[in-house]
Amino acid sequence: MNLKQEVLNIKKYAAIDIGSNAMRLLVTNIVEQDGKESQFNKSSLVRVPIRLGQDSFTVGEISEENIARMVDAMTAFRLLMKVHKVEKYLAFATSAMREAYNGKEVVEIIKEQAGINIDIIDGKKEAVIIASTDLHHLLKSDKTYLYVDVGGGSTEFSLFSNGKIVVSKSFKAGTVRLLNEMVRDVLWQEMEKWIRANTQDYDEVTLIGSGGNINKLFKMSGKMQDKPLSYIFLNSQHSLLNSMTYEQRISELGLNPDRADVIIPAIQIYLNAMKWSGARNIYVPKIGLSDGIVKAMYYGKI
Repeated sequence: MNLKQEVLNIKKYAAIDIGSNAMRLLVTNIVEQDGKESQFNKSSLVRVPIRLGQDSFTVGEISEENIARMVDAMTAFRLLMKVHKVEKYLAFATSAMREAYNGKEVVEIIKEQAGINIDIIDGKKEAVIIASTDLHHLLKSDKTYLYVDVGGGSTEFSLFSNGKIVVSKSFKAGTVRLLNEMVRDVLWQEMEKWIRANTQDYDEVTLIGSGGNINKLFKMSGKMQDKPLSYIFLNSQHSLLNSMTYEQRISELGLNPDRADVIIPAIQIYLNAMKWSGARNIYVPKIGLSDGIVKAMYYGKI
């Protein structure tokens, strides 16, 4: 019996996401096979908790100490990409670097000292990249979804209907800003108005959540990947976390120190988005900006 040999081609792409709460390096194996859809398999994910937003949103610039830490992190990322034999990468910086007045200067320092080219992207591009993440396995064509990505500096909303993106918007309401009490009531009102206006014509809306905090919460729930979290569950977790001290969240729940504080304002954003859109459930696929960068790069969208 002559079995035809299946030919596989594997490409290695990487994405660097420089957020307001942490930096991530995602290395992805892209498996190409004749007549089949390309598969994206995570090879490695490294997260470094450098809270740039604390500098940027409160003082307006990235500190000398954090510039040095960024240089070290980017040098490490470059070496890891070399070891993984990554053939193509993109590095994007979001809110914190966007708003630091020395953001462009930091980009130059990193290019010179660590050999990594960084693009500072605006909120709109960030929303588009996140939304370009392959969601078709999750999106049912007859349903409406509000995709919510909560970061340290901003939150991106994208509305999907009939499998297509209808509208997206970025708001300067992120977890690090909320911790520093930098999100005014007027911005909450703007977000509520935008969500209500864009979801009112749809009978039923389901949330899709991404970001480190909702991923952590989903992991803690012990649910299967294709099962959603309910509004009631999210609300009870919010109450539980709020009743604990920062130290208890670390010691009893095993949260990372840089996660134990931002997780509460993050849940608040998801809860409000559910309330304003009338959504009862939130799905949490394992996706984010890094995955969006890899896929957009592979399909030639960026």
